[in-house]
Amino acid sequence: MGNFLAGKVVAVTGAGRGIGRAVALAAAAEGAKVVVNDYGVAADGTAPTSAVAEAVVKEIEAAGGEAVAVADDISTMAGGQRVVDTALSSYGRLDGVVCVAGILRERMLFNMSEQEWDPVVATHLKGTFTVFRAASAVMRRQKSGTLIGFTSGNHQGSVSQANYSAAKGGIISLVRSAALGLHKYGVTANAVAPVARTRMSAGVPTELKEIGEPEDVAALVVYLLSDAAKEQDITGQVYTSAGPKIAVWAQPRELRAVHGEGSWTPERVAEVLPGAVGVDPMPMLSQLEAMERAARGGARPNAR
Repeated sequence: MGNFLAGKVVAVTGAGRGIGRAVALAAAAEGAKVVVNDYGVAADGTAPTSAVAEAVVKEIEAAGGEAVAVADDISTMAGGQRVVDTALSSYGRLDGVVCVAGILRERMLFNMSEQEWDPVVATHLKGTFTVFRAASAVMRRQKSGTLIGFTSGNHQGSVSQANYSAAKGGIISLVRSAALGLHKYGVTANAVAPVARTRMSAGVPTELKEIGEPEDVAALVVYLLSDAAKEQDITGQVYTSAGPKIAVWAQPRELRAVHGEGSWTPERVAEVLPGAVGVDPMPMLSQLEAMERAARGGARPNAR
């Protein structure tokens, strides 16, 4: 066992499988006491069981670490609060939260039902909020702590996962808001966009050129939870982890602008906007034709 997180208490949601499990195991291996949260559901959010979180706790304990399981649904305020309360009641403090929990319900936008939209947004976006909200209150008092949300490259958009993409985009804005609002209290907030082999990535309709294992992502997360990252004042960032690659996403900013004289009219906008302002092309649009061919032929196209 290492000591990168020695003395710290970390809570991880979605920690029963995949990346969440890898993060929980890595944090424990580096000396953290871990709250293992997992509702224990299938990939579509059904059939919850507490056995999933409990199994990871047993793994950590067998390796000589300390952990406690919480099987609550973090898409509820009570569930998010329970994760934080368990950290306090078990270990007396909370130094970091990592919100990995998520589900998928794929459907084209024009066919998507409320029952396919609400649970996905609730698990990803609201589930990050409920834990961040409860944890930030504790960290504000402590004058220290780290919040880590999990986003996806799909925040750029998705053909058949508008619910998932919307939630992941929302998580980025939530993380940036937390970074701004909590900086003066010594609390950092960052997001990770993983590309790793998990049960959720198995159905991606493109052959990913850059992909790693959950353990690759966990190494980045452990660093972001550490004092080493705190000393660099790393906050408000979105990082991709894809096997050997770590990348940082650009901050949102205006690309081009034009200023008119007097009030704008539709005719004046039509005259000025195409040439002076233009567009910023969507990278995902260039992949659509290959994805459609793959869907028809049963193959998976390459994608960056």
